[in-house]
Amino acid sequence: VQLQASGGGLVQAGGSLRLSCVASGSIFSRNVMYWYRQAPGNQREFVASIGITGTTNYRQSVKGRFTISRDNAKNTVYLQMASLKPEDTAVYYCSAPGGYWGQGTQVTVSS
Repeated sequence: VQLQASGGGLVQAGGSLRLSCVASGSIFSRNVMYWYRQAPGNQREFVASIGITGTTNYRQSVKGRFTISRDNAKNTVYLQMASLKPEDTAVYYCSAPGGYWGQGTQVTVSS
């Protein structure tokens, strides 16, 4: 398995979750890493990215609530999600350039 995501679950609105994605070293060490999400009936959408040196980007709707980070020693990228809203409900995927995708982890936010 090249990318392994975990950490999803059911949380009430306003709650927090932290997603993790462990990547193989050959993928992680030289690449920007991404989180995407896909809600039922919607297209997959970009959530956040982090470059090798820590440069981050976020979709507008999660700015100030989500934080992406990476631990290069553990080949792991994280997505800390706070102040969750029902509209954040989706399957969350980690990704790396070259067509690498994790299996997805379900995040469900109840109102």
